[in-house]
Amino acid sequence: MDRGQDRKVMTMRNFGGIAVMLAAMAGPALAGTALVATALIGEGVQAQEVFTLETAVQMALEQNEDLLGARFGLEVAQQQASEARSDLFPKIDLNASFARNLMVAENFLPAFIFDPNAGPDDLVPVRFGADNVWATNVTIEQALFKPSVFVALGAASRFENFEQETLRGRTQGIVTQVRVLYYSLLLAQEQSRLVENSVQRVRESLHDTKALNKAGLSADYDVLRLEVELANLEPNLFRAQNAVEQARRELGIELAVDDLDAVRVAGSLAAIDLDNFEANSPENREILRFSSWSAEALTEEVVRTALDGRSDLRQLEFSEQLRQSELSLERVQYLPEIMLFGSYGVLAQQNGSPAFFGGPDQRTYSSQAGIRISWPIFSGFSKDARIDQRRASLRQAEALTRVARARADSEVETVWDQMVEARRRADAQRRAVRQAQRGFEIASAQYREGLGSQLELTDSEVALRQSEFNYAQAAYDFLVAQANLDLAVGSVPMVDSGPMASRLQ
Repeated sequence: MDRGQDRKVMTMRNFGGIAVMLAAMAGPALAGTALVATALIGEGVQAQEVFTLETAVQMALEQNEDLLGARFGLEVAQQQASEARSDLFPKIDLNASFARNLMVAENFLPAFIFDPNAGPDDLVPVRFGADNVWATNVTIEQALFKPSVFVALGAASRFENFEQETLRGRTQGIVTQVRVLYYSLLLAQEQSRLVENSVQRVRESLHDTKALNKAGLSADYDVLRLEVELANLEPNLFRAQNAVEQARRELGIELAVDDLDAVRVAGSLAAIDLDNFEANSPENREILRFSSWSAEALTEEVVRTALDGRSDLRQLEFSEQLRQSELSLERVQYLPEIMLFGSYGVLAQQNGSPAFFGGPDQRTYSSQAGIRISWPIFSGFSKDARIDQRRASLRQAEALTRVARARADSEVETVWDQMVEARRRADAQRRAVRQAQRGFEIASAQYREGLGSQLELTDSEVALRQSEFNYAQAAYDFLVAQANLDLAVGSVPMVDSGPMASRLQ
């Protein structure tokens, strides 16, 4: 199906039908006016968009707020990795200053330095410095051996991988959530449709029973019974319609649409054929094509895929690597650091009015280069304590990974069993729907001919309604189990395959 056909437009109000009915009631004189009003109303009705499953998932991938937050987290990790790489480059600093001495400092020196005839206790005040002082200094520092830099660089890279996998896992969760909500909306619509059909059938039966009652062919009790059943069904219809609106709003939140109540989805659980793919409508074929699991026996390959591809397990593995990096970072604190450094400076002093750096005879220059070694010898056993802390964190992460792997294995088998059970239940319910439909047709014909009772007709209608919903429920459970199985084995459509997969690599 073309992407241009994915988003269909439809009107949701039957103003046209109302206008045509009014035209028929008004007669030929007003028929033309009514039809013109029908056209104008049809043009004024706001079109509403119907989402297929693929377009709904695509919209969630583009607009979901949770995914935007996860992408920002990945961006932070990438910039942290860039920050860690910056320690590999030299550091160059430039310092410049100007000072105006409002009162130049003076110190006392023995007077005999300047006057040999001065007494031994005589002092002479001597001014050190000038009115204006300029200073400029450029320093360069390059690490020759600094183990913490390389360990931190590896930790930043692992943290970036962790955030990348976190984004992948979050994306998988959003896609699965959208699929489940999409199926839930379809199921709610089926419930509403079936209850509405039941209300319509009871109303028709009530109309026929009243006619038979007037003709003396039906008892007053039969009319009363149908009126009571109708009164019980109508509140159920209101609840079913409210459930549809709630499901629309929940899906709309995941899709980040403005008008939550305007969300419409394509497909029908009651019409979906799980046995014959080609017998389905294009919308239902897209639903079935979204996941290709079949109800066959669980294989070891599927379990291995789950252990290798599950995002939560991969996140735990990256978490272990981060804990290992933290432990290594603490251990290298015992090693020395060797730094190469150099500097070049200009100092100028000048009295009177400021003149930028004075004259050539008022400046001095300095430069130096060397190697600095820093080796921590003892810090009160604090390094040992931090190493023990990091080692315990690593053991904790390893234990969490082992438990998660065992749970992942069990989860895959459980979800597989749920999918197989739902598939078998759907097959049985599909046969039940055909039988219930046939039973309702027989009961209706017999009742119209006066050969059956109203109770038989009501029971057949209830059986048909229940069997139709049971099939829709089984199809829903099967599709949800497929979505959960995709998530359990870490291979979700449109995340681990297609354009989105390349963005998450």
